[in-house]
Amino acid sequence: MRRHRSPLRPQEKYTSAVASAVEQQSAATSEISHNVSSAAQGTVLAVSALGEVAGAASATRTSAQTVLSASKSVESAVANLRGEVETFLGKVAI
Repeated sequence: MRRHRSPLRPQEKYTSAVASAVEQQSAATSEISHNVSSAAQGTVLAVSALGEVAGAASATRTSAQTVLSASKSVESAVANLRGEVETFLGKVAI
């Protein structure tokens, strides 16, 4: 008696190969999704850090403007004091 070979055997191999490929593709898609999610979280952190840097830069600018204004006031006061001292010395030196 001869054994009858089933024509489904090659189809089973192909089905198994396709199922394996689909499983691998699903795993790769899941990993890509995870990586995209991680990148998005990193982007959120970077944007937050940049916001903090921008805030610090703005505060520094405000402080620098305050120091500049104070320096100009001190310069003006020194000039006035110099004039007053020169006037006083001019009167005393007679």
